[in-house]
Amino acid sequence: MKKLFTIALAAMSLSQAGAQNLNAPQASPTQTVKQNFSTGSIELSYSRPSKKGRTVFGDLVPFGAIWRTGANNATTLTFSDDVTIGGKEIKAGKYGLLSIPNADKWTLIITKDLNVTGPAAYKAENDVVRIDAAIMQLPFAVETFTIAFADITGNSTNLQIMWDKTLVMLPISTNTEARVMKQIDDIMNKDNKPYFSAAQYYYDNGKDLTKALTWVNKAIDANKEAFWMHLLKARILAKQGDKAGAKVAANSVIELATKAQNGDYVKMANDLLKTL
Repeated sequence: MKKLFTIALAAMSLSQAGAQNLNAPQASPTQTVKQNFSTGSIELSYSRPSKKGRTVFGDLVPFGAIWRTGANNATTLTFSDDVTIGGKEIKAGKYGLLSIPNADKWTLIITKDLNVTGPAAYKAENDVVRIDAAIMQLPFAVETFTIAFADITGNSTNLQIMWDKTLVMLPISTNTEARVMKQIDDIMNKDNKPYFSAAQYYYDNGKDLTKALTWVNKAIDANKEAFWMHLLKARILAKQGDKAGAKVAANSVIELATKAQNGDYVKMANDLLKTL
């Protein structure tokens, strides 16, 4: 009898060892989005339930209660740099994103707690910032819950939260200029100076064009065949009102870019010449 029992146990073990886990799709698939933002990035991790014919807000997602802003695990945002939300500076790091949907508005919460999946786990003392968000009615229904980065500029973006016919937004901003200017100041005190990048930033952001011209000239001195640098010089001169100088620089672009078989820069230089 003991021998038979041992054989049965062995057979069960072999059967279990041969079994495989079933790989089925998630009911609410997890999505991780990494968005380049300012001089760093924001990473979003959340799970995406679908409507499936149900009434979403006020039923599936109750009004007036803490919601994880998704399904499954807590929704999180990771900021590589300091950002500002609701007028408050938030240090770089990982945070939870919670919400309280209501019929007339939502409350959006950035929390230090990364594990809130339901109202019972929520602790107000872990709030970093709360903001009220207006509800925008969509002209169509979004079937699968979606969070996306939109309206991205050099120092701001809107985090859009969409499901069914509801859209709310979380505005996020950051002090890009202070970081870039500090980088420029720091780097310019070193031997290997990024003259071209600094000149491009100054030109793009309406800063001191005289300094930008000095820097792009130094960049060209180190790489005289760099037609893209000559184009920046032409644009700076044109913006300063020096049409003659801009024409000389634009013609240098055409000569060098033609030699390098880069038609895009030849066209950009010719387009600039037409404005002078």
